[in-house]
Amino acid sequence: MSSHPISVRPERSRGAWRASRLRSTRTGFCAALLLSGCTVGPNYQPPQVAIPSNYLEAPAPGEAQLDRWWQGFGDSQLTSLVEQALRQNLDIELAVARIREARAQERVAGAGAMPEVAAEASITRQRISENAIPVPPGPDGSGSGGGGSFGLPGSAFTTFRAGFDASWELDLFGRNRREREAAAARTGTAVWNRRDAEVSVAAEVAGAYFRLRTLQEQIGNAEAEFARLQRYEQLIRAQAKGGLVTGQGLEQQRSERSAAAAAIPALRAEAKAEIHALGVLTGQAPESLADPLAAPRALPPAIAVPPGLPSDLLRRRPDIRSAERDLAAATADIGVSVADLYPRISLTAAPALVSTALGSLLEWGSRSFSAGAALDWPIFDGGRRRANIEVRNARQEQAAIAYRKAVLTALQDVEDALGRVDGDRRQLAELEQARTAALRAEQIAGTRFRGGLVTLADVLQAQARRLSLEERMIERRGALARDTVALAKALGGGWQETNQ
Repeated sequence: MSSHPISVRPERSRGAWRASRLRSTRTGFCAALLLSGCTVGPNYQPPQVAIPSNYLEAPAPGEAQLDRWWQGFGDSQLTSLVEQALRQNLDIELAVARIREARAQERVAGAGAMPEVAAEASITRQRISENAIPVPPGPDGSGSGGGGSFGLPGSAFTTFRAGFDASWELDLFGRNRREREAAAARTGTAVWNRRDAEVSVAAEVAGAYFRLRTLQEQIGNAEAEFARLQRYEQLIRAQAKGGLVTGQGLEQQRSERSAAAAAIPALRAEAKAEIHALGVLTGQAPESLADPLAAPRALPPAIAVPPGLPSDLLRRRPDIRSAERDLAAATADIGVSVADLYPRISLTAAPALVSTALGSLLEWGSRSFSAGAALDWPIFDGGRRRANIEVRNARQEQAAIAYRKAVLTALQDVEDALGRVDGDRRQLAELEQARTAALRAEQIAGTRFRGGLVTLADVLQAQARRLSLEERMIERRGALARDTVALAKALGGGWQETNQ
């Protein structure tokens, strides 16, 4: 039978155990510092969406020039109004204020990664109960212990204290980094919302301006129609006196003339409403532009706005860029919530000078110091933190859906505007041919009337057909101008890279 030696481990001394524990603590702390480069939660990846290579309504895309598209109409008054609105519109000013707020929030988020230091000073007057048992001073050196005061029973003294409190939470798992990412993304959202406001304001001003000019042309056409009906009524009245027509025909003509007169005040009221709208859009009182815009001015000629490529919308449309920044912020928020599952370590220090005599407060012997480290690691919270992660995941999913919807809506806006512009141009071309034919017919009727071959009624009827076609042309020219504005807006025109 062979014997095996038995190894006996000697018992560690208390000092050796403490040294080993200290080394373990230092090793753990160093490992924690190595984790400081760890950032939990998903890293943001820009979304990928399928974009068609060309627009269905525009096989030849062309190169879009959209920064100041309104200048292409060649109307100095329109240009002045749009640029005044971009400087003074209250919606844009509100968007600028929100950018300032977002940037301040970004600085707030960034401050969380820095140590926090506060100066503190105090003077405490204290009297010890005559029936108290003296106890040692508390850790802050103020003379207060856990249940009584340091000093002789019945004595009173004053404690002076001046020092600092410092604390620093170590961002081991990237909570603060994710907060800064989210804040920076929300600043981007605010910037793009400001640009979206510029796009909308420029389009609203141009749309209101074109509606005003359309209404003013319609008022001129309605007045011409009213004058024609007056002449026709005079003719019917003369025929009634001669017994050529009955009183019924005369009353019917009076009714038509009154109806035409009633349409004019309504058009003038709509024109005033557009002037009021332009005043507010330019950041002024509603009536401020009544005099400058009162004089009628013809609609400017139509312009072509090349749409570019559909992929340009991802860069050009502010609402798409804003939705993308919302998605980035929602992704960073997930990391903030995930970090709540991990421990939070903070370091604190409180150096101070404490003395019962003001004269000795600055002496070396009055120094006091406390330092520490705290670990906060959630163990049980009823599932609240994990549920919050689910909430943030759901919000990220919503932001991703909103982004895809913004892209599809932008594509639809452009296709719709291109289709309307093309339809307006085609209809306007047909109306122009019809008006030219009606004008020739009116001229022929006038020539024949002067030759005694036709009556004045024939001339007035030919004039009525021409005025009716001109009314339709005015409506269509106005529609073409407004649809061109809608196309420029759909393409994201009206902002510049310098606008922050």
